[in-house]
Amino acid sequence: MKHPSNNGLFAYWNAQRGDRLAPERADIEPSAIRKLLGDTFVLEVDRFGAYPFRLAGTRLCALFGRELKTESFVRLWERAGQTAVRELLAVVTEEKTGVVASAAGATSDDTLLPVDLELLLLPLASESRADARILGALAPMTAPYWLGVRTVGPLEMGMFRHVGAAFDAAPAPRLRAATGRLKHGLTVYEGGRQD
Repeated sequence: MKHPSNNGLFAYWNAQRGDRLAPERADIEPSAIRKLLGDTFVLEVDRFGAYPFRLAGTRLCALFGRELKTESFVRLWERAGQTAVRELLAVVTEEKTGVVASAAGATSDDTLLPVDLELLLLPLASESRADARILGALAPMTAPYWLGVRTVGPLEMGMFRHVGAAFDAAPAPRLRAATGRLKHGLTVYEGGRQD
């Protein structure tokens, strides 16, 4: 993760998660991440696979030039990539694993250079699939000068990797201290030939 908003959100989510695969929705306190809320969103896991926004931050809405609440997250992506985005969201929900990905978007009229974005998707635990939610953030790597004047068109997914409980680094193995004795600058180990 490269973007400060995504790093902060992941650290908070990870702290709330503790030893569980994912924190519950009730564990997420907006006031604790108030500086990150502009780039943050919550998606509903619906039976149609549209993944509508339940909440969307102001910077995120400014990027697309409209209020995103109730809009489909999947439809923000180019048509050719929507199936892959839907499948990625299903993995986040079903396997309770997070994803960080790169994305790119051009202005809706293609007159300006594309903007590079970083996407973070994190599962929230729930009792039933009907209550399932995904916490996320989508932030430009550098704020485009035209933000608020022009809007981003369909997004294109880049590389991604999984993050979270199943992908936490395993502790490094501990090495045992040598039990041999030092003789003339060399370590001599017991065993082998006895005269």
